[in-house]
Amino acid sequence: MNQKKILLIDDELDILEILSYNLEKEGYDIYTATNGNEGIEKAKDIIPDLILLDVMMPEKDGIETCQELRKIKELQKTLIVFLSARSEEFSQLAGFQAGANDYIVKLIKPKILTSKVNALLQLTSQVSDNAKLIEIGDLVIDKDNFRVSKNGQQFLLPKKEFDLLYLLASNTEKVFKREEILEKVWGNDVIVGERTIDVHIRRLREKLGINTIQTLKGIGYKLIV
Repeated sequence: MNQKKILLIDDELDILEILSYNLEKEGYDIYTATNGNEGIEKAKDIIPDLILLDVMMPEKDGIETCQELRKIKELQKTLIVFLSARSEEFSQLAGFQAGANDYIVKLIKPKILTSKVNALLQLTSQVSDNAKLIEIGDLVIDKDNFRVSKNGQQFLLPKKEFDLLYLLASNTEKVFKREEILEKVWGNDVIVGERTIDVHIRRLREKLGINTIQTLKGIGYKLIV
């Protein structure tokens, strides 16, 4: 039994019933809420590992709910995934900008959704800020020695490239916004060009593989494992 906690927030009771049934079969502890306000209170109480959140809800919509959830310190490591009938690009962008880790359109079949949830929870890297070694798939990052290897091949990266890669690897389900990358890698006191991040991302892709880092247009970057 997995025993990880999942909170479902949706005003459609049949959706809650279907999701609960399929996810409980996987061994997850399932909690439900029918609106944003109720979902926020339950999330603060149970501190779930994952929240599946609808966009269109009464009282408080999913975007507002996600924004409030992300302000709660205890929920910083909680995965938030939108599950919505809204498939437009602007809706998905709004979801990521609100702090979501992923966005799934509701037409997805229950078994596929369950598999995706399993993958998200299994691949989540909860590496602390002072971790010395990160191992994600065939990628190994040694912070003490500033060494990176992939498939056994060693890479000696310049410090800023290393710091950028280490940041992205610290949470493989998080989309790091450009502002956060600039602050954590270059610092607020350093003035850098607008394309500085893009140049470093391009160099990392050339060294580690073109598909290593994903760009979410208008939002930021995440590491793909």
